[in-house]
Amino acid sequence: MFEKPQTESHHDQEVISWDMTSRGSTTSRIITEEPLSIRVQGKPYAVVMRTPGEELNHVAGFCLGEGIVDNMSDITAIGFCDSADTNVVTITLTEARRTAVASYMDRRNYVSQTSCGICGKEIVDDLVQHIEPMVSKTIVDGRRAVDILENLKQYQPIHQQTRASHASMLCHPDYSILSVSEDVGRHNALDKAIGRLFRSERLIDARVLFLSSRTSYELVQKAGRAQIPIVLSVSRPTSLAVSLAKKLGMTLACLGRPQGLLIFCGSQRIRL
Repeated sequence: MFEKPQTESHHDQEVISWDMTSRGSTTSRIITEEPLSIRVQGKPYAVVMRTPGEELNHVAGFCLGEGIVDNMSDITAIGFCDSADTNVVTITLTEARRTAVASYMDRRNYVSQTSCGICGKEIVDDLVQHIEPMVSKTIVDGRRAVDILENLKQYQPIHQQTRASHASMLCHPDYSILSVSEDVGRHNALDKAIGRLFRSERLIDARVLFLSSRTSYELVQKAGRAQIPIVLSVSRPTSLAVSLAKKLGMTLACLGRPQGLLIFCGSQRIRL
């Protein structure tokens, strides 16, 4: 297997421009979107649409979030199937881990499926069984949280170029940055940010997650699997995200208007 450098995250496209009075042509920078095929033990597991780059981090974070692995020691190899193809990544598990997740892999758990036709309570109850509740006593400053959320775009170079990417940023309790990733998909951005720290075995240092998007239950799930106790987002969470965060003992908040925070659960971790 091979490890390849990042490919282009955006490219220029000729477009027609119209300003209500006249028509012309110009060049617009657009974000790149391509499929990434994830294989486990040589067998297809999932295909996700994403922005090229950080593929191995992406897959490592994805597999942690899905419950395929718990630690990097569960993985014997991760890399590209072909040195010329960055759109297919395969991951090989240890024999012990293969045995541990055999039934899970056969089941193809609905954890990462948003249109599975089951009720919200069933999703939350199932996820809680696979994620350890938060016991962290981390406390962060609310004013600084607001400031970072309001200025999150300064950490998004792809968004500055394309106006079309989501970002996930992982930080220490003092808000020093550990990992930032962007992608056309918010789930992908979080998988990449988590995966980078997971592969370098520094995920334990991440206590705070900033999201440029709303918080869905899948993002709470991924943060829960990574044992990140505080999730702060620009937009409001979904009802299912709040339900899951409460059951996991997580802190969940977003920007309030005109300024401040809306804290949905875990307020004891935010100093106001």
